[in-house]
Amino acid sequence: MYFLGIDIGSSSVKLSVLNGETGRAAASAQYPAVELEIASPQKNWAEQDPATWWECVRLGCQDLWRKGNFSPKDIAAVGITYQMHGLVIVDKNLEVLRPAIIWCDSRAVEIGDKALKALGGDYCFSHLLNSPGNFTASKLRWVQQNEPEIYRQIHKILLPGDFIALKLSGTTSTSAGGLSEGILWDFKESAPAYRLMDHWQFSPDFIPTIEPNIGGTLTVGARAAEELGISAGIPISYRAGDQPNNAFSLNVLRPGEIAANAGTSGVIYAVTDQPITDEAGRVNTFLHVTHNDIETRNGVLLCVNGTGRAYSWLRQILSANGGPLDYVLLNKLAENVAIGSDGLQFVPFGNGAERMFQNKTPGAHIRNIDLNRHSIGHLVRAAQEGIVFALNRGFDVIKELGGRCDLVRASRGNMFLSDIFTQAFANTTGSTIELYETDGAEGAARGAALGCGYYKSAEEAFRWPYRERSDRAYATAAK
Repeated sequence: MYFLGIDIGSSSVKLSVLNGETGRAAASAQYPAVELEIASPQKNWAEQDPATWWECVRLGCQDLWRKGNFSPKDIAAVGITYQMHGLVIVDKNLEVLRPAIIWCDSRAVEIGDKALKALGGDYCFSHLLNSPGNFTASKLRWVQQNEPEIYRQIHKILLPGDFIALKLSGTTSTSAGGLSEGILWDFKESAPAYRLMDHWQFSPDFIPTIEPNIGGTLTVGARAAEELGISAGIPISYRAGDQPNNAFSLNVLRPGEIAANAGTSGVIYAVTDQPITDEAGRVNTFLHVTHNDIETRNGVLLCVNGTGRAYSWLRQILSANGGPLDYVLLNKLAENVAIGSDGLQFVPFGNGAERMFQNKTPGAHIRNIDLNRHSIGHLVRAAQEGIVFALNRGFDVIKELGGRCDLVRASRGNMFLSDIFTQAFANTTGSTIELYETDGAEGAARGAALGCGYYKSAEEAFRWPYRERSDRAYATAAK
């Protein structure tokens, strides 16, 4: 049997089909080939049209079916993963009312700060485990205050993955994990955060039906089935934000396990069975995808907004006056430069408000440029090293809060495609890094197979050894 995974990123949409029998990806696709546009009509804004995500799913599936030795009618279930913290709002006709306000949009920082003061830290950190911050709920408050005509038309609020589930099923729904990502979940009450919603005078009817992250009742409707070429009635049996899903993809399911990701943003994600809070707001705690009524599973997440985005910006700038430079070439250029980049420093904080700096926007900086000594290779290596040091600051925060970071799992992709970056990551953090040949779309497909009951347990879902050879694990020089 085959299972479809859909990964809605802010840079592109990735798709993967998993062969359930072999546990391996049968085909993968990405659409578009270039990065999706993020509109920024005003400073600190970041928006995308949800219709674009669905069009990318449709066109990506066409490419996927051409690549695989299977029929789209062989797909037995669908899984969804998506960029976290975004806001999609729809009216009673289930039409989108405005562009989605996505994860790196910073317009609602002050709104979240005011709510923290009004509601009090005792409530926010014991019930929400977070400050309202710059998350989905605060973005909805911004719409209420600044676009009242649109706000009055709201029927349901959705996260980006909920919108894809709507397009697939024809009905609105969300998950407890998704609500926690939007700071709309009360951990003490195991229910939507009604006190926060009441404070901002949000209607509780805005919250759609809550489905589990793994399993559930949703099925693919006739319209979506026709558009994608798959069968109507198959289950939509998995849904998770991109970082919980990245951890799931890497079999990071148990307390003490760590997942790292360095795509558009950089993330350190630690699974715990404790309600960890950080009143400084540097890290955030969300429900992990494997949380259930019997076992508490939370994910402690630290995000650096500008990791892969900084590297992408650098590639675009260096390509401006000639042929485009690809990432393979950039990585090779970095290999020709010694550790430390001859004093050149690249500070990658340039993609919106950074949570670990209390939602300040420090910006990106290049320092100590010597026009007589520094080359493109120095600039590239400095960018990689700057991203590593930014992520290491996150490790320090997690350790300060009692987390362990001895062994980290990551996908062999994005920044981790560079041996220079990966070894620097191991040396700086003091961790051993295990790289796995998987990605978020494949993880969502595996989750779909688990959610529909094809795999009877997580142990069965991950019974295939898919880690790279042990000599590709990166340990610190001291080890």
